[in-house]
Amino acid sequence: MGKFLTIVILFWVSLASAFADNQQSFDDWLKDLRIEALEKGISPATLDAALTGIQPIPRVIELDRKQPEFSLTFAQYLERVVPVSRQNKARDRYKTHQRLLEEIGTKYGVQPRFIVALWGIETDFGRVTGGFDVIPALASLAYDGRRSAFFRKELFHALTIIDEGHIAAEDMKGSWAGAMGQSQFMPSSFNRYAQDYDGDGRQDIWGTQADVFASAANYLKRVGWRDDITWGRLVQLPQSGEASRANAMALHDNKTWKGLNDWAALGVKTADGSALPGRNIQARLVMPDGKDGPAYLAYKNFEAILKWNRSNYFAIAVGTLSDSMR
Repeated sequence: MGKFLTIVILFWVSLASAFADNQQSFDDWLKDLRIEALEKGISPATLDAALTGIQPIPRVIELDRKQPEFSLTFAQYLERVVPVSRQNKARDRYKTHQRLLEEIGTKYGVQPRFIVALWGIETDFGRVTGGFDVIPALASLAYDGRRSAFFRKELFHALTIIDEGHIAAEDMKGSWAGAMGQSQFMPSSFNRYAQDYDGDGRQDIWGTQADVFASAANYLKRVGWRDDITWGRLVQLPQSGEASRANAMALHDNKTWKGLNDWAALGVKTADGSALPGRNIQARLVMPDGKDGPAYLAYKNFEAILKWNRSNYFAIAVGTLSDSMR
């Protein structure tokens, strides 16, 4: 434990020392950034408000470089992300906002339960949205160099959001990587998908529930969501045949799409052993923990969730939480 603490302290000291040695370089970098921002049409007033006095944040760089010491199994992840308490809270939040959710769901063509599920998993229904100042955090990552091009673009997107009056620079809070608000949009996603549903002239994904819900719905719809199907389902694989557990990994790895009728013909059934739905919906097999773990048939809406977050664990968790509200 003492050795670990020493390593942590040395890491922080080295980061702080590097930033101190490079302070002039950061100032020069910030000057160049400001010139480019002005050329992009961002106002001097916005740049003064957002960039004056900012410094790189060592903690942000540490989090960006930190590698996880262990990985959760799928079962552990699902237990952590979709516990019974969150399922209960999701049903409660759905009921509280039902009228607004159904209105938005109808307008955008997205079932409301998926809006609530994303809201719940991303920020625990708006409770945990991140405590970092987004502009200094993005500037730290853009200056650091490891993924500078990506975060420099995100920083310009964030400055544009401030310049358009959606939020003040000092109120723009988010995660260490710049994901913002109750929907945890990166600034580029905000500029593509955020909505001003209440018509007040601001796309407020931080504090206006209508904007939060409409922005999530708009995102899903724009990346291909269909409201006539669900996300997928947990299934049983047969003991033998092409779709058996012994052969399923090949189908999983190849991302083979088949109609539900075709999967049924291979012997695949729903989790309770009943027949798959009669609709010939296209689906592919997803086995998040490999051949010995659970198996899911994922529909096209599963792909839309993956565009939000490229993780099978995440997408299945969203689907699972949404199912708890059916």
